This record gives sequence, C-alpha cells and structure tokens, in this order.
Amino acid sequence: MTSEDQTVAQAAAPRSGLKKIAPYWYPYTTMAKGRWYGREILEMVSTEFRDRSMEYYRYALESGVTTINGKIATPGTIIKNGDRIENVVHRHEPPVTSTPVKIVLHDIERDFIVINKPGSIPVHASGRYFRHSLVEILKDDFGFKKAYTINRLDRLTSGIMIIPLTSKCATKVSKEFIEGTIHKEYIARCNGEFPAEEVVCEEPLLTVDRQMGLNIVHPEGKPAKTVFNRMHYDANTNTSVLHCQPLTGRSHQIRVHLQFLGHSVANDPVYSEERIWGPNMGKGGIDIVPSDERSAPEAPSHLVGQPGANPDRFDLGTSGATGGDGENPKLMPRETGHDIGMGSPVPLSAEAVGVITRLRNMKDEDEDWGRWRDVVFHAKGKLAPHGMKIEPPPPQNRRKRGGPAFANDVPEVKATNKDTTEPQTATRVPLVPLSEATPIQLTTSEALERAAAMLGPVAPASDSATQEAAAADIPDAKGMTYCPECYLPLHPDPKPERLYIFLHALRYTTSMGKFETEMPEWAAEGWEWDRS
Repeated sequence: MTSEDQTVAQAAAPRSGLKKIAPYWYPYTTMAKGRWYGREILEMVSTEFRDRSMEYYRYALESGVTTINGKIATPGTIIKNGDRIENVVHRHEPPVTSTPVKIVLHDIERDFIVINKPGSIPVHASGRYFRHSLVEILKDDFGFKKAYTINRLDRLTSGIMIIPLTSKCATKVSKEFIEGTIHKEYIARCNGEFPAEEVVCEEPLLTVDRQMGLNIVHPEGKPAKTVFNRMHYDANTNTSVLHCQPLTGRSHQIRVHLQFLGHSVANDPVYSEERIWGPNMGKGGIDIVPSDERSAPEAPSHLVGQPGANPDRFDLGTSGATGGDGENPKLMPRETGHDIGMGSPVPLSAEAVGVITRLRNMKDEDEDWGRWRDVVFHAKGKLAPHGMKIEPPPPQNRRKRGGPAFANDVPEVKATNKDTTEPQTATRVPLVPLSEATPIQLTTSEALERAAAMLGPVAPASDSATQEAAAADIPDAKGMTYCPECYLPLHPDPKPERLYIFLHALRYTTSMGKFETEMPEWAAEGWEWDRS
C-alpha cells in the first residue's frame, strides 16, 4: 500500500443541524465498581448521577426496575464486591451534530480504519449517550461490529482517530500510544494574543470531579507536557490559532494547559467560562489547600418556594431517607453538598468546591433547570417500562460484565433524525412484550393536573382528543414539557454551534503512516462566530 493510499482525503465541510433519536427504554447491566462497595444503592446512584432528582431515583428503585444479582433492589440495598447490577432506563439521548462521521481510510490488509470524528459525539456510551456514541455509530451505520477505540477524543473535540478492528492490531497501536512514539498534532483557537515564540507547558493534571469530568493542574496529578506554537492572531476576535503537540495523553490536557497559561480555548464551555472560574479564568491554576467547607444545594431564585423545587433534597413528608427517624431523617451526601469531592483522589480546596458547584449550576441552567423542575408523577402502579419485563440473570458462567440485559428478543426500532436529510438509522432496542396486567401510569389529564399543582395553572384541554394529542409531551405552566413515559423534564435543543469546541486533532504520525484531515473552518484567518 502506497503512502498516498494511507493519507486521508480532505474532510467534508461541516453542515449545521442536529441529529436526534426518539427516547427508548433500555436495559443495562454492569458489575459493581470498587468505589461502590459497601454503599447503599440509593446513595450511590444519587451521588454518581445527577440527571434526575433524588425523589425520582428513590421512586425508580421502589418501582423495581433495578435488580442486583436478579433480586429487586430497594433504596437501602448494600452493594458488594461481585454484584451484578441490572437497571432499566428510559434513555433521552441529547442531540448531536448532523455532520456525519467520515471514514477517511479503511486499511483492510492491516485491519484498521481512520475516521474524522465531529465534535459533540462521545467515543463510548456514557451518561445519557448510547446510540449517539462513536462505537455504536460505527456498528449501526458502517457495519463495524468490533471497534477498538485505542485513542479517544473528548466529546466536544473533533478530528482524526485511528481505530483498530482486531485485537492484534489494537495491541500494536496501543503499544505505540503507551510508548509515546505516535506524533500527535492538534489545532486550537484560544482567547487572547498568544506569545509568538514557542511555549511548553508541563503542569501535572488531576481529575477532581468524575460527574462533570473536571480536571485541574495539581501537584498530585499525572505528568503532562504540551508544546504550543502560534499560527496567527486575529485582532477582530482577540483570539489566536495554535498548533499544539501533546507529548502525553491526559484527559483534557490541551484545554487545561491553555487555561493555565491564560489562553483557554475560546468557546470552551468548561475551561473558558468566567461564571465558573471568576475573572482570572483559572490562569495559573487554583488554590489547592484542602477545605471541609460544603453547603447544601440551593434552588434558583425563580423556583424558590415551589414544592419539590430542589432535586437534591427529599420531600421530608415522605420516607425518602434510608435511615434515621421521622424527625431526623438520614441525609444523603447530595443533600448536604458532601457529594462534591467524594470521587476526588485528593481533598478539595474551597475554591475547587466552588468551581464544581458553579459548573453544576451552569449545566442545570443550560438545560433550563429541568432537573430542578423534576416532578415525580406517582403512578397508579409502579414505574412500568412499556414493552419490557425484567427477567432473572443467566447462570454465572454465562453472564456478561456490561451491556444490554434482561431481554431475549431484539426487534428494530427506527430512530428519528431531525433537522437533517440523512437516511434514518435503525436502532436495535432490546424489548420483551409485557402482559396486559402491567399497571398503567397516570393519564395525560392527571399528569397535567399534577404539573399545574406544582408550577401554576395550566389551560385546560378542550376535550379528551386534545389531551391525547398532548401525550408526546406534557406541558407545564412555564412552557416546560415532560416525557409521558418517565416524566423527565425535557430540555431545549442546543444550538448546533455549541456542540463542539475549537480543538481539532489534525494529524497523527505512526509506524503505519501519517494520517490527517484538512484544517477546520474555524482556523481560518479572520474567522468569526456567533458568541450569543
């Protein structure tokens, strides 16, 4: 194969728009992680995940949609080593860009592909992402049943990725990454006028909050080194375009090093946000002196006084806590603010706690405070995943460590792909028919009444037909809508231009060849963008 065959073609020009998928029930199984051992499942779930309110997580557990080793888990069930946890969730995947993943090279002889990943697509299924993850897109859209994602890009980062298709190739490529023999080159647009001379940053990096994926410069962190060279400065936007060479592969390495230097990636929603870091924007790092200072989460001013307005507190009129007594209920770490720092390898400073708190609040605000408006519309029966049933786990020697659970049959369900003219993608969702005896949840009219009781009057529907037409989304008085299946507060769609950051993996040079994309459009001299 010639070098020309190994050099990638130019990337297609990005297209604005969103790619969406209809919500679906999904059964998932995972083995207990070490940090979960000895913890009550409600405390673990409410600490590790923040998409829903504390009340909802308790309600879901009491509905029996979560099992441990085939037995229904209660909020107080203790997680042990070797436990197999099965859970059914109603997935509402966030939209991703309609710009498609592009296969720029498929080396059949050596069993690997090279792709150009758009920003907004995570490499692996995590959090609310599954079908919109790169691994699933390669499986569903391109037919690559097994993809070894040796090198990973952040969800918001675009660019080149080398993906082996066999374990043999994966071992070879992985060795090159570990030994540091792969030469990586990135392009970034940063704030301010970056120095004209070469700048080398060697600050160690540490992940201090797993939920938010936050990294900081810290002496207890892992060694990291990045070389920066300015390509040009644009006075019209007061930003600089840089050539970046990460000599190590730490999480958010380029983003955090640029922030430390006082030139954060210009549109980075985490490391370039004054509301999170203050006027200094994290330049030179933050204070690292440990502090026990914590405070309970507070509702935003416009929701103060609303029933159930704080998603991090139980309704004390119910038996929400798993311990204590009626007058002194046991409080969860998330209710007191002590969940911040639980996953950190070092004690956090007061400044770090403040940064994490503001980052969480800004995420909630970006989602229109949906989590804070969470309403648990208690069902006539328990939470009932439509079209699914929970089955006992297979014998120990036939169990898988993760992935789909419970289902015997896997029919196909079509995904929606709005705001784009691309063909729809077939999404395989494990489903098992339920018996007719399955308890039903609230009717649309009952749900509307509960929403009205929480957030004010809702205009009554004129007739039953109108109410049934509203079943796709249940509106409250503030214009918020709720999922009729799981009553998740639905978030407004993001602007397509906010789905990526100005950071692009341009070129990788390996023993197998040199692979690159064309320069991203935002790297052009004088380029401007909507900052609203």
